[in-house]
Amino acid sequence: MLKQHAKLVRRLVYLSDAALTAAAFFLAFWVRDLLLPIFLPTLFPTGLHPIEGYVKILPVVLIIWSLLFFSHQSYHSHRTVPMRRELLDVLHIVALGTLLLATIAYLVPLQILSRSWFALFALFSALLLCLNRMAIRLLARYVRLRGMNYRTLLVVGTGRRGREIVELIEQHPYWGYKIVGFVSDGHRLPNGWNGRHRVVGSIEDLRRLVEKGIEGQKDAIDEIVFAVTRRKLDAMRSVFLLCEELGVRTRVAMNFFPNRVARVELEELEGIPFLSFTTTPSNLTHLVLKRTIDVAVSAALLLFALPVIATASLAIRLTSQGSVLFRQERLGLNGRIFTLYKFRTMIEDAHRMRGEVAHLNEMNGPVFKTRYDPRVTPVGRILRKFSLDELPQLWNVLRGDMSLVGPRPPLPEEVWAYQRWQRRRLSMKPGLTCLWQVSGRNHVDFDRWMKLDLQYIDTWSPTLDFKILLRTIPAVLSGRGAS
Repeated sequence: MLKQHAKLVRRLVYLSDAALTAAAFFLAFWVRDLLLPIFLPTLFPTGLHPIEGYVKILPVVLIIWSLLFFSHQSYHSHRTVPMRRELLDVLHIVALGTLLLATIAYLVPLQILSRSWFALFALFSALLLCLNRMAIRLLARYVRLRGMNYRTLLVVGTGRRGREIVELIEQHPYWGYKIVGFVSDGHRLPNGWNGRHRVVGSIEDLRRLVEKGIEGQKDAIDEIVFAVTRRKLDAMRSVFLLCEELGVRTRVAMNFFPNRVARVELEELEGIPFLSFTTTPSNLTHLVLKRTIDVAVSAALLLFALPVIATASLAIRLTSQGSVLFRQERLGLNGRIFTLYKFRTMIEDAHRMRGEVAHLNEMNGPVFKTRYDPRVTPVGRILRKFSLDELPQLWNVLRGDMSLVGPRPPLPEEVWAYQRWQRRRLSMKPGLTCLWQVSGRNHVDFDRWMKLDLQYIDTWSPTLDFKILLRTIPAVLSGRGAS
């Protein structure tokens, strides 16, 4: 019955999200087409194309928003998820959906869609969906605080772990969990605990407790939480099989593994469950979107930059001896070796003079960066100032060696000198631009550079990539921090 109730609630929440997204769609059209030309005629002198053209786009919008909501697991239980996080997820989904819709509109192209309508739709969609989430959450909390719509919890384990879980649940009554008691694993509850929650039996009593209920209590057991040590968990195989046989939902507290940064994920391989610890993004929808944008944008930029590429190639060829392109081995995702392409900005065989200019290095750590490298040619200095020397790396992005946004690819000898914590920056595909690139580049010391890369990995989202790309434009045009 509880499962059917939860499924009905999920369907109702999804239908309300879809209805509000459609409402935002038409509200944005109405405001832009009718109100703005009246109140701001100088900025918006005319209305939009007929609404029939926009209505054809609505199914695409609903499909995109639905896929994003389901990929974010927005309709799973949110009892223990803070409201702030849920609202941030909604804003993330709206931003990502708007970006994806704008990309589709640009590639198809859908010229009838107004940029001002895009902005209004994103605003109204975010506002209505956030208000919807807040209303649902506040209603659920109101109901749970009054003893309705709760789930009963039996805690297996009377040691420190079990008591910590009970204290955590008691601190959040709006989660809607009711503790019905402890099952002893051999520990004694300390003084003060027996009055709050009683020990209702031992491990051997679990079948009786689940099948017949707890003596003196009317509530059935909805869930069982195992909060025991690893050694005792190994001896409870038969207990897990019993819970599976009886159809009781079980949870296992896994707080005996030391992880500071890694996220815990449960995966399955041919029926074998794996507990995975990962520090890198693993949302497949987001990663596919990232790769799609990489391919589309790099291909478009290569096409549009052909005149610049031709001019730079000719300038390099006429002003210095050597090849136009500079090829160098770099390390990519998880240390994979690939060939990075750049326009040659130094004299031929400049690497042989590395020892002669080592004293000019302005960066601490195992990297060489200087603003006054005598090996750089006059044309190369111009190319470097505006990052035009990195245009050939769009080919690396198109091939999949790199991404538009990500930690800059290091040299193998630089990685050999890394401290252990710094090597984690290789856990994400390298990029053309990154947080370091838009934060001053050579004006940022090496340790801060590494921390910025790890910050990017730990907080990555398609929205963050979009923000970095926007910040890259003024950074490149100003030549700030370039050498």
